[in-house]
Amino acid sequence: MSGHESHRELPEHIKEALLRGAGGRTDSAGQEWEGRDLSGEGNPLHRHDGDDGAIDPQLELALEGLYAGMNGEEAVVAALADARVFVPVVAQTGETVVGENGLVEDKEADMALVMIAAPDGRTALPVFSTVDRLTDWHPQARPVAVYAPRAALSAVAEDAQLLVLDPGAEITFVVRRPAVWALAKQHAWVPSYQDESLLAPLQELAARLDGVSGLVLEPGPGVASRARDGRVLAGGGHGPELGVTVVIAPEVPEEDVPEVAGRVRDALGGIEQLREAADSVTLGLRRG
Repeated sequence: MSGHESHRELPEHIKEALLRGAGGRTDSAGQEWEGRDLSGEGNPLHRHDGDDGAIDPQLELALEGLYAGMNGEEAVVAALADARVFVPVVAQTGETVVGENGLVEDKEADMALVMIAAPDGRTALPVFSTVDRLTDWHPQARPVAVYAPRAALSAVAEDAQLLVLDPGAEITFVVRRPAVWALAKQHAWVPSYQDESLLAPLQELAARLDGVSGLVLEPGPGVASRARDGRVLAGGGHGPELGVTVVIAPEVPEEDVPEVAGRVRDALGGIEQLREAADSVTLGLRRG
C-alpha cells in the first residue's frame, strides 16, 4: 500500500472513545504505549475491559489459516465482523502560545483519523489487529479500539473504499469495498466470485447476446496477496477480485471477437447486482 498519509476529522464514535473517562480532550504527546494496560474504567480509549491490546483470537486463527492455505479471504472478513481492532489517530496542532515557562506550546491539539492512499489512488482506512502493530507502523499515532464494523462505518463516512488491516506487518490484508459495506451493515459477506446469486443475471445476459455461449465467474487477478516473506496468500489483495470469462461461440469469426467482448463489457456495467457485489471486474475470453 502507498505510504501517502492524510488526516481526517474523527467520526463521532471515535471522538466519544477518546473523551470517555478522560475529563477532556487528549493528545498523543509523550504517551508511551509499550507495556500499558488498556483495561479499566479509567482508560478513555474503549470499553473493552481487560483488553491487553493483543490480537482477537478468531481473527488470529483466520489470518493463520490464510497463511497456511486452509481458508480464504471470506474467513478473515467473517472474523473481522466480531473483532476488536485499533484505528490510528494523531494530534493536529492548533494555535500556539507562549507558556509560563517562556516556551512555545500548543494551545490545543485536535485528534485526526489517519488515512492512506491505495496504489490505485483510492482512500483507505488503516486498522490494526494489535497495539504493537499500530505503533510499529506509526509511533506517533494513538490507538483507539473499536469493533471492525464501526471502523467500516468510519471508512464509509469518510468516502474510503478500502480497509487495510495491519499495513507493514507480516500479513497485510485489504478489505475491498463490497466487504467494507457488508461489515458496516453487519451483513455476511460472500466474495463475488463465489456469489451464486450472480449466476442467474449472467446467464440471462449470455442468452441474449449474440456470439456468446456463456459467462463464467472466477477469482480475479487481484484476490491474491503476498506475505512479507513472499508467500502467496489466497486473499487480501487490493486489485480486481472478479474475473468473468466470456465463452465465445464457435461460429464467431476471429475478427469479430473484440466487438463481442465490448458488448459484454458494456452490458455487465448495467447489472446493478454485479456492481454492488464486485469491486472491480476483469474480462477473459475463450472459445466454446
